[in-house]
Amino acid sequence: MIKASVVGASGYTGVELIRLLALHPEVEIVSVTSYNYKDKDYSDLYPSLKGYVGMKFEELHKEDIIKKSDVIFSALPNGHAHELANEVVAKHKKLIDLSADFRFNDFSVYEKWYGPVPPIDQRIKRVYGLPEIHRLELKGANVVANPGCYPTSVILGLAPGLRCGLIKAEGIIIDSKSGVSGAGHNPTLNNLYTECNESVKAYGVTHHRHTPEIEQELSYLSGNDVKVTFIPHLVPMTRGILSTIYCDIKDDVTLSTVREAYREFYSKEFFVKVLDEGQFPRTKDTYGSNNCHIGLAYDEHTGKLIIISAIDNLVKGASGQAIQNMNSLFGLPENTGLDFPAIYP
Repeated sequence: MIKASVVGASGYTGVELIRLLALHPEVEIVSVTSYNYKDKDYSDLYPSLKGYVGMKFEELHKEDIIKKSDVIFSALPNGHAHELANEVVAKHKKLIDLSADFRFNDFSVYEKWYGPVPPIDQRIKRVYGLPEIHRLELKGANVVANPGCYPTSVILGLAPGLRCGLIKAEGIIIDSKSGVSGAGHNPTLNNLYTECNESVKAYGVTHHRHTPEIEQELSYLSGNDVKVTFIPHLVPMTRGILSTIYCDIKDDVTLSTVREAYREFYSKEFFVKVLDEGQFPRTKDTYGSNNCHIGLAYDEHTGKLIIISAIDNLVKGASGQAIQNMNSLFGLPENTGLDFPAIYP
């Protein structure tokens, strides 16, 4: 059994990790930590897990937790995983970090968007943990940077088109919409029911922190420098991300060529579903699952290829993908503990 600990287990990504790990056939949860809920029964904070998780929150005593764990999931806020990673790697264990701390190849990009980076242990072998793109690199990693939720939906939507050279790298426009759970468990004024119900708003316009993460991975796929226009929106639902992407296809490329390339690119992927012609994703159809649905259309009036992708921001966009990465690190089939459909209705 893989002995797993979740650091920062009281937030939404933390409880989703615990929910999925509690039912994973190859995992034993050995520790859950929280600064605010020390000694409180986990199922008292989240009664949905009564009968499934009988643990108490504990303080983060890194040496003790690392000693008894094979893998540590860090669901701490940005800026807190670097020091933890150094200690985890020094003890020859694995860290899967759900913050942005290890997502960038160039730490100066992280510093520009998030803040200073402390010294990093040279033994850290980090990889951007989008398995559909970086599966081979995961095998030798000891620190996995779990992707952001918006970037997951966007990169999976664009990967075949850019990797196969079917779409132009210039002028890509991304309109993404997310449920309120993406803002986290801590209450804020803008996320109160009366503030966001019956309303849709754009935020982070022209400066959302996920922009450089998206551009880094799209540039890798394209082989060219890619810059995008990325505008996220908050919609009044609990879970889900729907990304609508507008781009130009190259000369002599048809929609049927694009669709065939997408089906081939994802033909061996368990979690990515390319929909049939005339079908388009809904967040409802990925709710509670680790799946990504992708739909394609060509607007003859404007000459634009339209790519629509849907994921659950807490599963494929966070905790489910983290477990998919853990499975890969430990040589398990990636769908172990994640082989279930969306919740419907």
